[in-house]
Amino acid sequence: MLIPSRTKYRRVHRLPHEGKSRGNTELHFGEYGLQAKEGAWITANQIEAARVAMTRYMKRGGRVYINIFPHMPLTKKPIGTRQGKGKGNVEGWVAVVKEGKIMFEISGVTEEVAREALRLASHKLPITTKFVKKEQGGE
Repeated sequence: MLIPSRTKYRRVHRLPHEGKSRGNTELHFGEYGLQAKEGAWITANQIEAARVAMTRYMKRGGRVYINIFPHMPLTKKPIGTRQGKGKGNVEGWVAVVKEGKIMFEISGVTEEVAREALRLASHKLPITTKFVKKEQGGE
């Protein structure tokens, strides 16, 4: 699972996932990618499940690039605890994904394999996604 090795603060304010992504809206590393069509918080477990689904389908062929990382801690107070007395304990880590962000990229496989691998990965995520491929240069 992905978690930050060190953080400056144990708990942070919640970051918004509404609006369009400012950066990383085009493919940089791979030939094919999975783009978010809406914003959400993606947990570390969901990222790992998507990665496993892709690599298993590709039979360890090709290369997978993960462009999101769970930097934001999610806190939760225990059940049966009254409000107040400070912020709750860290329950897990999430990545803030906004609309238009490229989350995963694949290279080294055919388009059919990449399309199916990214489709399987998209089923592990709580948002709607879109398959994108790199435009051929030269025009």
